[in-house]
Amino acid sequence: MKYAASLLLLIIITFSVYAQPKTDSFLENLIRSNASPFLEDVLNQPDTFQYQIIYTRINRDKRNKPHFKNFYFNVDRNRYFNPASTVKLPTALIALEKLNELNKPGVDKYTTMLTDSSFEKQTSILTDTSSGGGLPSIAQYIRKIFLVSDNDAYNRLYEFNGQQTTNEKLWRKGYKDTRITRRFVTMNEEQNRHTNAIRFMKDGRLLYEQPPAYSTVSFNFSKKIWIGHAHYNRDDSLINSPMDFTTHNNLPLEDLRQMLQSVLFPSSVPAKQQFNLTKDDYNFLYQYMSELPYESSHPKYDTTEFFDSYTKFFFFKAGKEKIPSHIRSFNKPGWSYGFLTDAAYIADFKNNVEFMISGVIYVNKDGVLNDDKYEYEETGYPFFKEVGTIIYNYELKRPRKYIPDLSNFKIIYH
Repeated sequence: MKYAASLLLLIIITFSVYAQPKTDSFLENLIRSNASPFLEDVLNQPDTFQYQIIYTRINRDKRNKPHFKNFYFNVDRNRYFNPASTVKLPTALIALEKLNELNKPGVDKYTTMLTDSSFEKQTSILTDTSSGGGLPSIAQYIRKIFLVSDNDAYNRLYEFNGQQTTNEKLWRKGYKDTRITRRFVTMNEEQNRHTNAIRFMKDGRLLYEQPPAYSTVSFNFSKKIWIGHAHYNRDDSLINSPMDFTTHNNLPLEDLRQMLQSVLFPSSVPAKQQFNLTKDDYNFLYQYMSELPYESSHPKYDTTEFFDSYTKFFFFKAGKEKIPSHIRSFNKPGWSYGFLTDAAYIADFKNNVEFMISGVIYVNKDGVLNDDKYEYEETGYPFFKEVGTIIYNYELKRPRKYIPDLSNFKIIYH
């Protein structure tokens, strides 16, 4: 008991030292003045729910060039949250960039990519029944990542990129606090440093072979991260101590928001932060970041399970209602261990409204991790829906000197 109490005190002290949340009174007042009793109760418990919100206002000039202003509510890049599937966004962008820099004849995102097993716990992939031709490719993995947040698709891109390439590229772009250390499958730290041999094929002919890789990159794990007061381990045994997230993936909300801006509005960020993508890459990403599961033919999804708002949290999720056809969310969410996260660019083509909104919340009342008892439905999704609705309603009424031309984001889905 003394150990547990001392550990809990250490956690509290650690969070106190690092906690320097940024809050703009404008955003806090906007949300609080329109909040329901439910939302007000959540907002009054920042330590319990560990929420962070970033609202990005976009104003266009007479040339339709966007200008951005961020507003923060309880945002602290040093307060750890598990980023879950949000790391799939930079992983997909790095995969496309790496393909372009390989510059191998005949090798692009649509080329068949076969993954071999080169180290313990690795698995091979030679077919993909979800694709039109039954074969795997970078393009098909990215489709599945954005349509339904497919974990295996992420694993395959992680393996193509290599752990070292992924992190070094992100750090060079200025994302020094971001780290992507692991697949979404049970592996230890050493196994995650090893990535598979990969072959790009066309009509049975080898176009390019990538040998297995080993990451020698050094991560800073000096800051210990403990969450909860108990957790179930990999053997489904209850451990009465916090769960250690020290070596897990990390992606601060501000970095996630900036990555989203860099892909949707590449010319608005410094050159070193831009990803090396082609015009076709951008169009491809815009389609699948905003397409809904029912609009996809390959992969084809059961829409009772993968409903419209399956991966669209901000102001859609509660009730699983249909998303209006004139509104699109270009986003990447994540959910795991009681953390819900979403970073989205919302475009309303009927009312000529656009804005970005990013947020995270922690909903784990019993403090036990890996027990699959999280308040996503009761608290998490309603939080995102209401906060998103408040910002959207504000944007509907907000005067603009120049009406935005959103044609760049109008897509014919097929």
